[in-house]
Amino acid sequence: MRGFVLACLVASGLSGACQSVLAAADDEKWQILQKAALAAHALSYQGIFVCQSGQQSKSVQIKHFFDGQNEYARNVLLDGSPREVLSQGGDLIIYNPKNEKIVIEKRRGQNMFPAVLPVNLSIVKQSYTLRTGDIERVAGREAQILFLVPKDNLRYSYRFWIDTEYGLILKSVMFNGRNEMMDSISFTQVNLVNSVDLDWFKPQIDNKKNYVMEDEVPTQADFNPSPHWMLKDLPAGYYKVDQMLRVVQGKPLPVTHVVFSDGLASVSLFIEPVTNGIKPRSGHSVVGNTSFYSSVVGYLQVTVLGEVPEATVAAIANSVVFVK
Repeated sequence: MRGFVLACLVASGLSGACQSVLAAADDEKWQILQKAALAAHALSYQGIFVCQSGQQSKSVQIKHFFDGQNEYARNVLLDGSPREVLSQGGDLIIYNPKNEKIVIEKRRGQNMFPAVLPVNLSIVKQSYTLRTGDIERVAGREAQILFLVPKDNLRYSYRFWIDTEYGLILKSVMFNGRNEMMDSISFTQVNLVNSVDLDWFKPQIDNKKNYVMEDEVPTQADFNPSPHWMLKDLPAGYYKVDQMLRVVQGKPLPVTHVVFSDGLASVSLFIEPVTNGIKPRSGHSVVGNTSFYSSVVGYLQVTVLGEVPEATVAAIANSVVFVK
């Protein structure tokens, strides 16, 4: 099969047989990625993975359980402050110690490693091509390398190491347009579990501290809390996936938070009225792997951020149109 594919690639023209074989080979690669997308949710596993971004490195202990209907996960940061993330389905609760209190933050629709892929890969296929690499060992297990290469300059490229037996993503690396590593997440140890005891699914934070809830207010996906803006001409491949209102300390009015995704990359748009006496922000900036873009549309302050190229955050900011 491999020899026939190579012959097709070097042939001056593609016969019908060659086209069929190449299409089948491409489907096989996407099927491996599809298995990885499902395995992260459907398997029960535990382990430790390391997140590397720039000079910063953090270790996280994960335990994930699927009982056939419900999905539970608990992530515990092993370095520094004992931050914990509990998730059930698509809902996250973050327990974050701050001074003498524990701040509880609720989030929706967040993807955590190794569940970084959407179950429906159709949106990913619109913006990326896929090719296979070598077999390497990660966390003592054999893994097939897959390369997701963007079709344009509006997103970064990704490399996944996928367990050849479990189908689970063992390692994920993101690269910028200069093929420089932006960040890396990799299991150092992982194994499947079959326990049904959910005693572990609770935070281990100091109970002597006060707990403070910081919630977000969801809005309907197509509802604008402000009649003074709309979205027009989003960059190719990016779609609105969530919208909510956030109450931010020190701000007189809620901030609208809109989330966009191309299936892998996630970009946040924040819209709020310009505050009297405070100079509006405008222009580009980059902090670590995150690109920022700020602008003023009418009397609205627009801020966009995400681990995407600068061109992407600028394009999303420019898609906001002021409506009187």
